[in-house]
Amino acid sequence: MNGGPGGGSAAGRGDEISVWSMGVPPAGELGGYDLRVLDAEERRRMARYRRAEDRARYGFAHVALRRILAARLDVAPRAVRFRREPCPVCAGPHGRPALDAPSTRTRFSLSHRGQRVLIAVAERTVGVDVEAVPGGTTVTGVARALHPAERAAIEAAPPAGRGAAFARAWARKEAYLKGIGTGLGRGLGEDDTGAPIPGWRVVDLPVDEAHAAALAVRSPRPPAISMRHSPP
Repeated sequence: MNGGPGGGSAAGRGDEISVWSMGVPPAGELGGYDLRVLDAEERRRMARYRRAEDRARYGFAHVALRRILAARLDVAPRAVRFRREPCPVCAGPHGRPALDAPSTRTRFSLSHRGQRVLIAVAERTVGVDVEAVPGGTTVTGVARALHPAERAAIEAAPPAGRGAAFARAWARKEAYLKGIGTGLGRGLGEDDTGAPIPGWRVVDLPVDEAHAAALAVRSPRPPAISMRHSPP
């Protein structure tokens, strides 16, 4: 991995994956993020959140995504347009989010949870996910939906570390499901994302101790990842 916004790579742009890992500012400190760049659908989604901190996280994440993509496309953040690819499961119009720009090869993935936002941008299909480390009740209740090998890895962790082990497994799972475009429409127990998956690379990403994060990329070789911590 290459650190910082200026981190170089021996790989070309087509191989490099840029990942932004950012802490969410308090709700009252979003002055540097112009929410007017959001489109009508984004504003509607943001308004559905009841808590101010949830609205702040959503707004920060989506303004940051627009700024990042705008810099890559050389357009204004407000000019970035999105669409949905067909769902691989049912062919409905609710698959992987994509840029509504036929001439670009740029792909992206966005995740936000707790106090962390994660954005990946590449010229390959990617999925990214960040999860807050949960308490024991969540681990016990939800882990049973995962692949048997993933459950075994969680159960093998010491009791104090099972929340982190669960968050790691769940982040890897969601990153992969976002990458293939199905989301949770594909069974959670169908794939072991702790083992190699043909045609894909699933890797853990460094974040703070309160979260776990992962990246999935359609690639035959390990990805060259450039980590960044603030949008353009």
